[in-house]
Amino acid sequence: MPTVREVSFKIFQHFGVDRLFGNPGSTELPMLKAMPEGFDYVLGLNEAVVVGMADGFARSSGKPALVNLHSSAGTGHALGNLFTAFRNHAPVVVTAGQQARSILPYDPFLFAERATEFPQPYVKWACEPARAEDVPQALLRAFHIALTPPMGPVFVSIPVDDWDRECEMPGLPDLSLETLATPTGLDRLAALLNEASRPALVLGTGTADSHGWEGAIALAEKSGASVWVAPFAAREVFPENHPQFAGFLPAMREDIVRLLSDHDAILVAGAPVFTYHVEGSGPHWPTHAKLAALSDTQSHLAALPGDALGVLGSVGPALAALADTVNPRSFAGKQHSLDTPDAEMTDRYVLSRIAALRPDNAVVVEEAPTARGPMHDNLPILREGGFFTCASGGLGYGLPAAIGAAFGQSDKVLAVLGDGGAMYTIQGIYSAKLHDANISFLILNNSRYAALQGFASHFGMNSVPGTDLEGIDFVKLAEAQGIPARKVDDTSDLDAALAWSFAAEGPTLVDLRIA
Repeated sequence: MPTVREVSFKIFQHFGVDRLFGNPGSTELPMLKAMPEGFDYVLGLNEAVVVGMADGFARSSGKPALVNLHSSAGTGHALGNLFTAFRNHAPVVVTAGQQARSILPYDPFLFAERATEFPQPYVKWACEPARAEDVPQALLRAFHIALTPPMGPVFVSIPVDDWDRECEMPGLPDLSLETLATPTGLDRLAALLNEASRPALVLGTGTADSHGWEGAIALAEKSGASVWVAPFAAREVFPENHPQFAGFLPAMREDIVRLLSDHDAILVAGAPVFTYHVEGSGPHWPTHAKLAALSDTQSHLAALPGDALGVLGSVGPALAALADTVNPRSFAGKQHSLDTPDAEMTDRYVLSRIAALRPDNAVVVEEAPTARGPMHDNLPILREGGFFTCASGGLGYGLPAAIGAAFGQSDKVLAVLGDGGAMYTIQGIYSAKLHDANISFLILNNSRYAALQGFASHFGMNSVPGTDLEGIDFVKLAEAQGIPARKVDDTSDLDAALAWSFAAEGPTLVDLRIA
């Protein structure tokens, strides 16, 4: 009979998995023994880096990512980015080492007590199989749950002595996991748009997760709707140079109502109604407008406020179907306008030059909270699969996610990072060098946690302790890990440094000293 290890790798290959993201520990070594030829091990020097890379890979490639963590300690290091993977709806299958079954009753060194509870509630499913022979079936179930919309991470704890045990080879079912909206639901959404005179589409991350780019364009152009990006959308949802692109909704209730006040019908697709960052009051959308929500995430519909229509189903296919059925209407709204910033070392100007000089089809991975607003006005996203960011709000995701995104597709990746966020997982640069990832790390360096300083006024604070980050030299940090880097503190050197980085085949870093 085959071993658990042999069967497990056949299951991995069944789901198109050809690499393992990890940082090896003693309780994982038997899993790594005799890995199949062509199955790569992607090393991260911290488990937060490991999970961030896996998340970026899964989202950019459209395939599940496999992660191996070390018992409780490694899982603990990974939890921040595991939470982000959960919010990102990234199909990440986590295996974690556990001590040998025979010594578990004696609280051995490096064992995981109540292992399945540790990552909850930020995994869709967690399991420690009762017997070694049950590991393959647990892994099959883990992949199916991770890939069922809304997708997300799962967790399987595996004792170290299970891998060499004999077991049977289970069947490998081929499941269709997409949830389609009902015809009745689609008819009601179409009626809402047809009865309106000034409709709006508010598109969230679920649009991109369900390949809804073309469907969204078709529906907007057919219905004459203005298109807004939902608050804190973590993917690209619509071409930001399209005449019908209206802009980005903030995470503030009153501002959302104000910006949507010109519309009498609003369809929110692939997002909750709505994501807020601060307290607000009053209605959640203009009182004169009808609102409907379309999502494959049940919690989005269960939390609908007020008198709204909710339809459960995969967003991309539903948008395409609606484009075939809604009545045609001319567009009469306003287009989002871009900045023309002065030539100074500000985030706005730097982002505008990145936009002007970026390679064709470049993919942007962003984690620069202070610059998110300026990015909307100066670095438009123009392609499907062209943007990834963190849905959770936790720092330390962007740098390793950019590396994973580079593994998941072939175009140049531009990692637009704040200096504070980059320092959370700066050792990820080593993985970029080790695997020759095609990335430009672009550090918007203002020497502070500027997002917190800017947010302080909301709480009546004039200053915030612990937010100054003077003296960090990113060029030396990059070069110490084998990556060429340049520093730019004057606009006269900006274009040359960006062009150098964008033309490079492997990883580079540019430390952009912005005011």
